[in-house]
Amino acid sequence: MNWLEIVKELKTISQAGKKFAKDNYELQRHKDIERIAAQIGSEFTGNTTEHILDMFQSDTGYPTPKVDSRGVIIEDDKVLLVKEIEDGGWTLPGGWCENGMKPSENVVREVWEESGYQTRAEQLLAVFDRDSQGHFPPYPFNIYKLFFRCRIVGGKPEASEETSDVAWFSKDQIPPLSSQRTTEKQLKLFFDMAGSQELGTYFD
Repeated sequence: MNWLEIVKELKTISQAGKKFAKDNYELQRHKDIERIAAQIGSEFTGNTTEHILDMFQSDTGYPTPKVDSRGVIIEDDKVLLVKEIEDGGWTLPGGWCENGMKPSENVVREVWEESGYQTRAEQLLAVFDRDSQGHFPPYPFNIYKLFFRCRIVGGKPEASEETSDVAWFSKDQIPPLSSQRTTEKQLKLFFDMAGSQELGTYFD
């Protein structure tokens, strides 16, 4: 087990402990575990302890994976990508799923907000655990990433508060990616799927 796995395990124990603590003493013990996990995480990620604590504390209740949805739009052998303001890398449009919305509604909303295109989600292409996909930097909690094949039904390319550009790229002209959001391996997989008759869903 590496240090990141230890941090994640401590975070999970502390989060569940805070949820079910029977008194203030037990609650404080789990807060102490959370603080220690954040200190360890700070040593190995370069983020401050306070930043990691903020991430920990924004996730309350019983610990379960977070969910991220991404729209895969490939037309004329080119994929639609957006350029993230945060790190300057390109990515499939998408983001955190919100409560009260279906997965397909989430991805349609995210694609529209980040690219300006109105779309329809047509197929679930993949469900991946972020840790198994080579994303960087690592997160102190598990994330499931849902990738939907989407079709454009309206709108026009338009940047947003989170994105500075919208563009199409061929398989052999992939730009520098926002590696915490999208990997080249994933894009190559989706290009291959677009060129075949395979209708299965990749997972794990």
